[in-house]
Amino acid sequence: MTASGNPTTAEELRGAGLRVTAARVALLETVRAGDHLGVEAIASGVRDRVGHISLQAVYEALHALTAAGLVRRIEPAGSPARYEGRVGDNHHHLVCRSCGTVTDVECATGEAPCLTASDDHGFSVDEAEVIYWGLCPGCSTRSS
Repeated sequence: MTASGNPTTAEELRGAGLRVTAARVALLETVRAGDHLGVEAIASGVRDRVGHISLQAVYEALHALTAAGLVRRIEPAGSPARYEGRVGDNHHHLVCRSCGTVTDVECATGEAPCLTASDDHGFSVDEAEVIYWGLCPGCSTRSS
């Protein structure tokens, strides 16, 4: 742990049972510093930090980090997957139909209400994903 008590990125990777590599550290830090990044943007950010990395290696690392719960994958309909570092809470997303901007939004009615389905059909629900669609302020202004 660092002097501030917060684990380093390497310690988080180890704690999740993952091997620590420069590419994984750079990838996790890139995702956390970004805003719902696509794979190409993540790869570019990792390359800026550590040099060459193949797109396949980025996909493999994203898969491992997502499976370990260190990053979250969202895939709005008709859009490529995006990744974010905000995990482990009950938040949803706003997506602009025009430019594709994605923004976090807190759950509308409080602590994990979306996890209570009107009929769960016997499922043990542990997560709900809500995406609100519309136009961001910039696109709304341009269209009017």
